[in-house]
Amino acid sequence: MKKNYLVLVLLIGFQLASASVIDSTAFVNPFKKHFFLLEDDCDACGCSASGGSMGFSSMLNSNFIGIRYFNQRYRSNDKLYTNSVWHDENFNTIQLWARIPVVKNVQVSVLAPYHFNSRKTFAESQLISGLGDITFIGMYRLYQTHKDSTVFVHTLQLGGGIKAPTGKFDAANNGSVNPSFQLGTGSWDYLLTLEYVIKHKKIGLNTMLNYIIKTENEKKYRFGNQTNYAVTLFYLWEKNEYSVAPQLGLAGEVYAFNYQYGEKVRNTNGDVIFGKFGFEIGRDKLSFGANAMLPINQNLTGGRVEASYRWSLHLNYSL
Repeated sequence: MKKNYLVLVLLIGFQLASASVIDSTAFVNPFKKHFFLLEDDCDACGCSASGGSMGFSSMLNSNFIGIRYFNQRYRSNDKLYTNSVWHDENFNTIQLWARIPVVKNVQVSVLAPYHFNSRKTFAESQLISGLGDITFIGMYRLYQTHKDSTVFVHTLQLGGGIKAPTGKFDAANNGSVNPSFQLGTGSWDYLLTLEYVIKHKKIGLNTMLNYIIKTENEKKYRFGNQTNYAVTLFYLWEKNEYSVAPQLGLAGEVYAFNYQYGEKVRNTNGDVIFGKFGFEIGRDKLSFGANAMLPINQNLTGGRVEASYRWSLHLNYSL
């Protein structure tokens, strides 16, 4: 865990020494004014119901409504014996998402997921599906430099949000190797987030940090609080009426212990670092994007759960 925090400090330090701004061209691209990036959270240990670090916003559209699909793969092992079998777990989500301007410098994001998750054990196959936890996030742009007055453009945003317990929580899954095999946490959870972007011409670097406070649900179970961070390098390439924005970066997640009836649950904390890459392509008001994430280093639930990979697809309409 200390290693992850050190990586975060180094990444932020690297970001502060880097640059980013968008050149003006003869072609007025409809996505230029929306070029924006916000990477966000996942819940590998504390209920994989939110989004797999795939983010709360589009790369090309700062304000949009859309649909996205994402997939998360895990393996779990009870570690009871040296030859215990690894079991496959597959988390799938179809999500309606939107980022809507409210007043000047204020935007609200809404995420409504539907999950269909499966896992195979030696004895049986299990499938759960249904509505997940709906999340609302408000972001306030605290500071932004003027593009015509500086070589570098800086943007700083602060925000907070709430996650409603609209997804079903099944207490019977708590005793499984991966307690995150749920549709929701069953609790009202709260988010605090900070984002900083620096840009120079067509190149930019985004740094994100957020913290999720999780509360006890009706079954007296509380998932551990969660810290997420990410740093993403991006580039805007324009060709005629098309815009293409490739990205490359790192994302990390740190999970505290879960609690049941006020007692700490062993082997429920952990941390993971992912490498991530993807792209988004836009024309007129439509954009399509794809992202993938691969683990670089991880220690989830005492080594009993392993993240394999994550990927997502999305289609958005710019507002």
